[in-house]
Amino acid sequence: MSGKPLRAAFFLCGCAAFLNLYATQGILRELAAAFGISAEQAGQGVSATTLAVAIIAPFVGTIAARLARRTVIAGAAMASALPALWAAHADGFASFLAARFAVGLLMPFIFAIAVSFIGECFSREEIAEVSALFVAGTTLGGFAGRFVTNACVAALGWRHALDAVALLSLAAGVAIYAWLPHKPPISPETRVNDLPTPSRLQLFTRPSLLAAFGFGACVLASQVATFTFAGLRLAQPPYGFGTAQIGAIYAVFLLAMVVTPIAGRIARHRSPRDLAIWAAWLALAGALLTLAHGLVPILLGLALGSTAVFVEQAAANAFISQSAGAARPTAIGLYLSFYYLGGSLGSILPVPAWRLWGWGGCVAFVMGAQALAGLLAWRFWREGVRHGASPVQARASMG
Repeated sequence: MSGKPLRAAFFLCGCAAFLNLYATQGILRELAAAFGISAEQAGQGVSATTLAVAIIAPFVGTIAARLARRTVIAGAAMASALPALWAAHADGFASFLAARFAVGLLMPFIFAIAVSFIGECFSREEIAEVSALFVAGTTLGGFAGRFVTNACVAALGWRHALDAVALLSLAAGVAIYAWLPHKPPISPETRVNDLPTPSRLQLFTRPSLLAAFGFGACVLASQVATFTFAGLRLAQPPYGFGTAQIGAIYAVFLLAMVVTPIAGRIARHRSPRDLAIWAAWLALAGALLTLAHGLVPILLGLALGSTAVFVEQAAANAFISQSAGAARPTAIGLYLSFYYLGGSLGSILPVPAWRLWGWGGCVAFVMGAQALAGLLAWRFWREGVRHGASPVQARASMG
């Protein structure tokens, strides 16, 4: 398998990685009513999942080292249906959180191994483009998980709505196993030139990679904060959105499905650093737009902000793949750990600001996180290219 079919397979990997991750984000009121808790507490269903990802991600490369990439990715996608079904039929909030935690333990085996496999299947010039396509798949998966859940609530109830998402995960896993190759389809000399594999300690001493880890934490914190509290805001007067309408706002993610692959093609001629900085500016503009009181500018702001986050994610994936050498699986795992730790904090840290200042407090949090992400990329990512590539490759990747 090569060319477009292989790219499509990685797009589907992205979908599978995010199908279950945020499926409960748009049904906080239903969860609150079912378990007798507040809507803010119900948001812990997302935090539990992202916390599990943060814990297990650094060890994914070691655990899966001796297994075929296709087997790991497809197996994790299919296995995630089991804890998803458990969450759907949990009889208490503690059981629900445990199930969501179990979902999170499987997700890095899709995401980290798929990103690493991209580095093994494609040349340096193609990595940024395919990484962007993979992230576009995560966009569709994140949207589908939320949208299917919310769309099914009215007719089926929230429990059977989550059943539907679990079945989608199972189907995605089967398709991934059928479409991904057993081994990389290109010869080793055409892939990214790997450096000797550094230890985790050595990865933590590279300022460029540390900056990438912090960048990921800021990016997902801003995304989770935005969409956790945007749903609560739009449920209030004067908007009065119902569950299905809140689920529909995630359609703004579909803009990222178009923009992120285009950004990936541009990245073949620009550095991941440039892409990340442009996206951070876009995210700041989007956050400011959501302060408006009209529904149209709010939705436009959400669309720009979510698109920026997915482009930033594609830039970070490409940067780590290019600069971590043979340590890609470990580096991506560490990146995911920070990324999803940031996501966990994104539904918790803005709560005091939300209670004191409402949506304006959330926007201040989002803008602070995005400003810090842009600063990290601007200051440190040029150094990363020098660490991860030969001088000729460094000049090429810097455009």
